[in-house]
Amino acid sequence: MAKREVDIVVISDVHLGTYGCHAKELLKYLKSIRPKALVLNGDIIDIWQFSKSYWPESHMKVVRRILKFVTDGIPVYYLTGNHDEMLRKFTDFNMGTFQLLDKIVLNVDGKKAWIFHGDVFDVTMQHSKWLAKLGAVGYDTLILLNSLVNWVLTLIGRQKMSFSQKIKAKFKDAVKFINHFEQTAADLAVDKQYDYVICGHIHHAEIREINSSENNGSVLYLNSGDWVESLTALEYYQGGWKIFNYRAADFEVQTDADDDDVTDSEDLNARLDVKTLLEKFKQ
Repeated sequence: MAKREVDIVVISDVHLGTYGCHAKELLKYLKSIRPKALVLNGDIIDIWQFSKSYWPESHMKVVRRILKFVTDGIPVYYLTGNHDEMLRKFTDFNMGTFQLLDKIVLNVDGKKAWIFHGDVFDVTMQHSKWLAKLGAVGYDTLILLNSLVNWVLTLIGRQKMSFSQKIKAKFKDAVKFINHFEQTAADLAVDKQYDYVICGHIHHAEIREINSSENNGSVLYLNSGDWVESLTALEYYQGGWKIFNYRAADFEVQTDADDDDVTDSEDLNARLDVKTLLEKFKQ
């Protein structure tokens, strides 16, 4: 399968280490592209819910694929989120083309893109972190239950459904929170005179121009969505941004084997024991 050339790819909210993570699908996507830069915009590894008992090989393969981008000389920016906030103690760490940061401003064809996860806007995160963590566990349980239901629906030839998206659509407060999140990000970006503001966190992919509520300026707001339910990413190519939506049918000819992936998995595991590292981060 020929790889697509992409200037910039932004993904967020992968939640590696949880049952809801669609690591296999993400791996197929990452194998299908050749980006000039990759931005991992928070909550890539879910340290909040990390457990030694659950780290499938598919999750490790995603880590290997990201590391392969680094060894190929492709800039990879890992921006911390709330579920991987323990990595913030290592902010500004860099190794080759890999950088660990809290936020970044990228020059995109002469325009300034302000990129950060977005949990700073979450009042629950700021004042009741224990409640946010409890909600994360509940969300992961809901996703696990949803997966079981969708498995049954697929068996009987019915269309899959999303519990959380139905819940978000039903409750006005959820819609209000998303709108407030987007407006706050836009207002700050306009005030700082950025052309783009790119976030994650709310699991809602979006690209739209937002006018500032404080002055006459506007900014292009973008959100990369997630790889738990919506399976989306942001791509910048030939001067424009678009939302990539994963569709299984587009990857039917792709196999798990990848001839250009020359990374020796055993050697990589020996040098990068992810489980041990994450346990240390949680101490």
